[in-house]
Amino acid sequence: MFSEEVINEFFSSLLGKSITAVVTIILIGLFIINLYKKRNLSVKALAYSGIAIALATILSYIKLFQLPQGGAVTTFSMLFIVLIGYWFGPFEGIIAGLTHGTLQLLIDGYVIHPAQLLLDYPLAFGALGLSGFFRKGSKSILLGYIVGTIGRFICSFLSGWIFFGSYAWEGYSAVAYSFLYNLSYIGIEMILTIVLLLIPSFRSALNHIKQTIIINEQFLSEKKAA
Repeated sequence: MFSEEVINEFFSSLLGKSITAVVTIILIGLFIINLYKKRNLSVKALAYSGIAIALATILSYIKLFQLPQGGAVTTFSMLFIVLIGYWFGPFEGIIAGLTHGTLQLLIDGYVIHPAQLLLDYPLAFGALGLSGFFRKGSKSILLGYIVGTIGRFICSFLSGWIFFGSYAWEGYSAVAYSFLYNLSYIGIEMILTIVLLLIPSFRSALNHIKQTIIINEQFLSEKKAA
């Protein structure tokens, strides 16, 4: 078995980052191919997805506060991955989340075990794409965001419980520690984002973009069938 130091050193090395970069490129390629060919989406819709991933990555480094063992309340970075699922569907949302998570690993990752890597990066952020299962209704973005965020929380909770339980505060079990620790930043960002989504004009703008994408999908499908 590799030690924590060896694993983290590998992913901090040029080789480790190069391998991560290749995986990221493959995921981005799958995302683009699916959007452009399988789903017959317009270039405009594809551009929305690329911008959303870029914004999520940028905003993840604008932090309201940072916790000592990792994790931070960011300026709504999770919302942009959730939106991809909400606009395009679960497959696109999950792939976008996997891509975003891999980018997080590439830029500023901390790895002590392969399973922890999966839980904290691709799986945790990929879970945000579960919002794609909740595309119907004017307020479905709220439910989609909550479900996607809970999915990320579960992955981070499992990682904290299994791999970082030794950091538990005195008098707390590893389970309680991981639950409270991850809730302290994911929960706060979720509440702040829900407040934002409760603003009717903001939610209406997101719904308008979704309707525009749906109309484009229908137009391209009809044009191909003609």
